[in-house]
This record gives sequence, structure tokens and C-alpha cells, in this order.
Amino acid sequence: MDGEIEKFIMHLAVERGLSKSYQASVRQSLGALYDWALDRGYSLGDIGTDELANFLAKRKAESLGNSSLRILVVHLKVFFRYLSSKGSIVADVAESLIAPKAEDHLPDTVPAEVLISLLESIDTMKRLGKRDRALLELFYASGLRLSEICQLRLEHYDSEEAVVRVTGKGNKVRLVPVGNAARNAIEMYLRSERGDLVTSNTSSHLFISVRGGALSTDRVRSIVKQRASNAGIEAKMYPHLLRHCFATHLLENGADLRVIQEMLGHADISTTQIYTHVDHKRLKGLHQQFHPRG
Repeated sequence: MDGEIEKFIMHLAVERGLSKSYQASVRQSLGALYDWALDRGYSLGDIGTDELANFLAKRKAESLGNSSLRILVVHLKVFFRYLSSKGSIVADVAESLIAPKAEDHLPDTVPAEVLISLLESIDTMKRLGKRDRALLELFYASGLRLSEICQLRLEHYDSEEAVVRVTGKGNKVRLVPVGNAARNAIEMYLRSERGDLVTSNTSSHLFISVRGGALSTDRVRSIVKQRASNAGIEAKMYPHLLRHCFATHLLENGADLRVIQEMLGHADISTTQIYTHVDHKRLKGLHQQFHPRG
């Protein structure tokens, strides 16, 4: 089975052009299946629908949440469909698997005034202040994913048009507006601070570290957390929260859901629609607070 898994990961990378993060996620799912099968002495041919159901039941018993189980089922389906299509197995034994119902979990957000206080608390006169201000301004202004903002390069940023060219999931490219506040912060960082961080090995990544390398995802998480702590914000702050706030605040101020979908890079409008639940929850709260019969 391990050989078939490696061939499948190569298929995802070369023929389908899927991202390294997606490949890693699939590898983790199929690796768990491989370990489970190995413990029971199963070969690939021994695994049928009942065995896959038992594997999923075991993962659920190990406290794997519904959202993770749904992803696991998808990975199993695409893997066994691939094996069936190339004749490695007689039939697609994962076809009848049913993914668990999605959990009704609304994304975390904070009010706009909290984010504004966070942004304005960053002292741009201090070392790395300009970089961190530009970084957080861009997160909130454009709703980028953490991986997307770490991968941004100078050539992806168009100052005149005030947009960034982003390569998202599935290598899909989209143009996302930056906005005046973020553009001003980026220009200040590029003009007055980035040059001081550049070394002989520095690439063209937009945001770089004190050693001149591209900022890692862990480092960006740390920056967001530390800047929030410095600002005295008690709410848990993390990069994806800024993306949620971007979408929620746009919706609250009347933006069209399809436009938000395009800027977020969601392939399916149903993914974006979760933000309408956040807005409905806010409206319900306002109704209860201010209506005489609320």
C-alpha cells in the first residue's frame, strides 16, 4: 500500500498540480490508514468498504472531530477512486462512504474597532514596526491566507493599482485589492525598512525576517500574537482571525457575497456563506438589544 500511496501523492503533485500543503494533508490521512492496516496485517486487497468503515470508527473513537473526519473521507474517496481507475483494485470500495455532517461552527471575529486599535498600536518608529504594521494591515485589508501572505513577492504587489496577485489553493491566481491604508503601510515599509533587512541571500519575498529570509508561517503567527498582547487585546488573535474579520466586516457594510467569495479565493460560494450566519447572529443580537419586544 505504501508504494501506491507514494504514486498517488506524485499524481496529485505532477498531474493535478495541487499544493504541497494539500499533498501533506492527504499523506497524513493515508498514512493513518496504512498504519491501521499494518497493525491488522491487511494488504491493499484486503480492504473493502466494511474495513474502511471500521477505520473511520476507530478514528472517531480517537476523538477526531467531524470536520477532520469529513476531510479524511474525501481523501479516502479520491485515493480509492484513483486506484480503481488505474486497475490497482477491482472496485472503488470507498464510493459508498458517507462523510459526517459538518459541525455548525461559526468563524471567530472581533469588532472593527478592536482591529483598528491593534493596527494603530504598532509604533512604526521602532525596529520592525513598519514591517509588522504593513503585514497586519495587508492581512485585514485583503483577507489573505497565512500561506499566501508568506509567499507574496515584490513582483506580486502593484502599488499603482493597489492590488496583490495571489496564488491560492489549487494554484489559482486572483487579484485582491489592497486599500489605501495597507498600501501606505507597505510603501513606508519598502521605502524605509525592508532595505535594512536585506542580505546577500535575500529573495524577493515581500515580508522578510531580521536575517533577510522569508517570514515563516510560525513567525507570522508569533508576530500577530505578540502585537495583540502589546496592544492589550485580551481576545485570542491569530492570522486566520484577520481573514475572518475581513470577510465579516465587508458583509456587515453591504458588500456582495460573490465579491467576497472572489477576494477570499473560495471555489464554492457555500464556503463563503458561513459569513452570512455571522451577520445574522449579529443582527439578531442587535434586535434583542434594541427592539422593545426583542
